[in-house]
Amino acid sequence: MSFFWAAQESSVRRRVPSSVKTREADIRDPESLAAAVGGRSFDVVADFLSFTPNQLHLDAFRGRTGQYIFISSASAYQTPPSRLPVTESTPLRNPFWEYSRNKIACEDALVTEYRETGYPVTIVRPSHTYDSTSVPTLGGWTDIDRMRRGAPVVVHGDGSSLWTITHTRDFAVGFVGLFGHPAALGESFHITGNEAPTWDAIYRALGTAAGVEPVLAHVTSDLIAAAVPELGPGLLGDKSHTMVFDNSKLTAIVPDFAQHTVFAEGAHEIVDWYDADPTRQTADPKLDALFDRLVEIHGA
Repeated sequence: MSFFWAAQESSVRRRVPSSVKTREADIRDPESLAAAVGGRSFDVVADFLSFTPNQLHLDAFRGRTGQYIFISSASAYQTPPSRLPVTESTPLRNPFWEYSRNKIACEDALVTEYRETGYPVTIVRPSHTYDSTSVPTLGGWTDIDRMRRGAPVVVHGDGSSLWTITHTRDFAVGFVGLFGHPAALGESFHITGNEAPTWDAIYRALGTAAGVEPVLAHVTSDLIAAAVPELGPGLLGDKSHTMVFDNSKLTAIVPDFAQHTVFAEGAHEIVDWYDADPTRQTADPKLDALFDRLVEIHGA
């Protein structure tokens, strides 16, 4: 299968199998993209890097791919959801986060293309997907550092909202299962785990993996967003709401998809990865000081 993958370079370099032929381009430079693609055709094109409709690359692959998979976001769903679990038919509306609204606009453009020209679109909406290199909390490694120092760790809200969290290994099974599948064309799918722990449970699992009992300090999401504006949109437009998903549409055509990595296991993988190389353990002093201030001011 020939495959074109448009994705952002990660700060963590992962080895590409020797059997994979790679070509690199600046996806924002049409000439660079055209040079990399050349006269090739592809069975599947996966676009992780379009965040607004004008960044979509439909013309570059028109008539040259059997499937164009667009990576949207589960944050595009109605926020907060009027009912749970969320299904693919849940309305798309997020008044809190521009990122999500732009993803919705991309989806609208793709659906129009499919309806009008038959462009072979498949839309994928991941929720919170992580691996051993990513701490899925507000402060990232700063939170683990605070846990180990005995400092209170700021958790948004009362910590009781449910949050679906999915390991990349599990996501990959569902994602690859959609490649070239005729039933996926013109359709949208979320690919999420079936586990939805509370935020308190997520922080405590990381504490257990780090060898400590964390002190959790609950602060309202509105107050966190006001104090740390860069966290506000993703918090108010996503993480502060309970999100639980029904994966039956995906499993109907990708029956191998299931959640095999629970977060208790994933938390240990995260801490082990950071502990394996202390240079990875970079705490943010600015964020650390802001968390101290939030705890002090709000008596959390």
